[in-house]
Amino acid sequence: MFGAVRMGRLKIAFKVRITGGAWRGRRLKPMKGFQGRPTTDFGREGLFNLLRTRVDLEGAQVLDLFSGTGMVGMECASRGAAFVTSVEQQNKACRYIKAQYKILDYDDVLVVCNDSFGFMRRAYTPYDFVFADPPYDMDKFESIPGLIKDSGLVAKGGLFVLEHGERIAFGGEDGFVECRKFGHVHFSFFTFES
Repeated sequence: MFGAVRMGRLKIAFKVRITGGAWRGRRLKPMKGFQGRPTTDFGREGLFNLLRTRVDLEGAQVLDLFSGTGMVGMECASRGAAFVTSVEQQNKACRYIKAQYKILDYDDVLVVCNDSFGFMRRAYTPYDFVFADPPYDMDKFESIPGLIKDSGLVAKGGLFVLEHGERIAFGGEDGFVECRKFGHVHFSFFTFES
């Protein structure tokens, strides 16, 4: 099943498929009219292969910032996350995320229809795994790792992963561990143990 994303004049098709866990291979209805750039199946599969040795998602508290279609949170739920919080600003996307979790019969989710930067400033619950996939051209993009660190959103022993394009690097940032590339998608990994 394919969905489509319109980026400028370019219309990009994407599959909506869960790549692992209990719902592996499950195809979900694509969201029509989504304004964004969903993480590809290839990118998600690569990310979750890396996460297997870095964070235990079984029973984890997960935060998915700039959720878009919510697929990363759903991948975590499929792999046994205890609770997923998805934060997305687009109302239509929030409704879509809620509907998909209902189809999957997963109740341990909170969909926050709000600005992710505002959520970072006000949140007080630490999470075992925090993922952020903001628009690559977003203002303040480079400030996100510092904001996550200062917010205390990453629990002790937890992990933060930021998806970004190839024109930005976080090697000198506090807590940076490594960056991995899957096609044009880059994932920077951070731990904030101090």
